[in-house]
Amino acid sequence: MGLDNIIEFKNVSILIKDHMVFKSIDLTIQKGEFVYIIGKVGSGKTTLIKTITSEIPVAEGNAVVAGYNLESIKRKHQPMLRRKVGVVFQDFQLLSDRTVNDNLSFVLKATGWKSKTEINTRIGEVLEKVGLGYKGYKFPHQLSGGEQQRVVIARALLNNPEIILADEPTGNLDPKTSEEIIEILQDLSKNGRAVIMVTHNYNLLKKFPSRILKCYNEGVIETDLNDPEIEHLSKQME
Repeated sequence: MGLDNIIEFKNVSILIKDHMVFKSIDLTIQKGEFVYIIGKVGSGKTTLIKTITSEIPVAEGNAVVAGYNLESIKRKHQPMLRRKVGVVFQDFQLLSDRTVNDNLSFVLKATGWKSKTEINTRIGEVLEKVGLGYKGYKFPHQLSGGEQQRVVIARALLNNPEIILADEPTGNLDPKTSEEIIEILQDLSKNGRAVIMVTHNYNLLKKFPSRILKCYNEGVIETDLNDPEIEHLSKQME
């Protein structure tokens, strides 16, 4: 594995219930890289995300994520891998019956944090990072969609991960808010984290250009804004 590679797949095949989703794919993502993943519905985008977090096993090939071999990872080591990978969901998945601070505290306690002072300090740090330093006492329903997505990014940052996986993080947001979320994610990559974002939003791809990978025909290929499927994908989802 290259020194700067945080994710490296070689000849990796991924199956779900005997259905081949990816066949012999090669994929390299470096620390601090910002990468878009695009593809038609059913092309395997979410499967790829779930493979990186070791939720879906590798059928064959060599896959290394943040120093862990996915094809041989033991169950007891999966939580350690997942602490190195922060996930940002489209539908937020915040606990509606507790405040922002309590949502974040819940995650830290579940991942082994004990000290109340350290927990509160860390929550303050991540909320500050996403521009919500003063909103910790609010409940999710008191926040706008964009603010809720910022909380989700803050939650993904709690254990200082090396990789952020964002699965359609702007899917439920208006254009201006979507741009603010992308700017936060791009800042995170500039600070050394690999950020992988699944999207179908052509305008964001155009306004915030970066490396684009396409899930296509059981493979993952490099593409660019001239790919006719990108504009078509965007129109499909409108």
